[in-house]
Amino acid sequence: MANIHWKRIVVKVGSALIAPHKQGCSSHYLLGIAQFIANCRAKGVQVVLVSSGSVAAGWHRLGDLKQPTVSQKKAMAAAGQADMMATWDKLFDFPSAQLLVTHGDLRDRERYISIKNTLFSLLDHGLLPIVNENDAVTTDTLRVGDNDNLSAMVAAAADADALIICSDVNGLYTKNPQLHDDAKLIKQVNEINDAIYAMAGGATSEVGTGGMRTKIEAAEKAIAHGIETVIINGFDPDAFNRLLKGQNPGTLFTPFDQPMQEHVHWMTHTSQAQGEVIVENNFDAALDDQETQLTSDDVVAVKGNFSVGDTILVRKGDGTKLAKAQANYSSCLLNFIAKQPDRTFAHDVEQQTGPILSDENIAILE
Repeated sequence: MANIHWKRIVVKVGSALIAPHKQGCSSHYLLGIAQFIANCRAKGVQVVLVSSGSVAAGWHRLGDLKQPTVSQKKAMAAAGQADMMATWDKLFDFPSAQLLVTHGDLRDRERYISIKNTLFSLLDHGLLPIVNENDAVTTDTLRVGDNDNLSAMVAAAADADALIICSDVNGLYTKNPQLHDDAKLIKQVNEINDAIYAMAGGATSEVGTGGMRTKIEAAEKAIAHGIETVIINGFDPDAFNRLLKGQNPGTLFTPFDQPMQEHVHWMTHTSQAQGEVIVENNFDAALDDQETQLTSDDVVAVKGNFSVGDTILVRKGDGTKLAKAQANYSSCLLNFIAKQPDRTFAHDVEQQTGPILSDENIAILE
């Protein structure tokens, strides 16, 4: 890492830093982060803040609940969101703006573009976007689930140069440093593989939803978009000073030399498959080639319920994932024509309706 060279960064801050004791927000650990953000802006670096903490901040508002229900956690999020924003606002002498999203927003292409445009507009006008998952209203089918992965999706949407993930440890270790004295910090990761994931343990904070694994997942998404990713100790103010000097205080994940195209990255890492189309194990057509598009003759089975425009997964019967793509057929129609014994009828439908997959929105996974 050279002296700070980024033009736009995303900083992700977890619940343990914002509301460490579930008794409302505390600025104790946030002062260093806020100063880092202010210093970056002073150097002309645009910053987007992804901030967890709404549930932890609002926990005490509903009494001393040991095992709150889902609806109670949503109420905590609603109560804590204002406290979290007020805490950040007190630490900045520049304006900020709140942006609440769900995975349902991010996986819908039109809404995803809307989020991008909102982020760019806020940054262009000098505001600090503060992004969080809308935990008060989201459901299991519409949620990202952790703000590590959300921060990577936001970094991709913002076309950021770097993603800085604040953790409660110095970075990625060979094993859990809180359990093993011989754990060693890995300063740089050039490739994320099974061995890297094997080093990740569970969450070490009782107020967070993610652990080291979700941070690696986030790094994998970000580097595929060409975004340099650093995991640092958010409790250590010196870590931010070192970042400003261009030093690596944690674990640096180096980005792809040739990042994925924007729409391919969105399809691969942000859009969620609503169903599956299963083909024969010997299927070998190039799905991104207009001359060899998938037809109903190739379809063995259709799983899930999806509509025209939804993202679907194409895989072989043995489980091999081939591609994610936008569906031009609903699951109901595709099931119907694939089961027709008279292939002439199926071919007539396809001739009128067009290919099963959109060749403009497809990501090859092999």
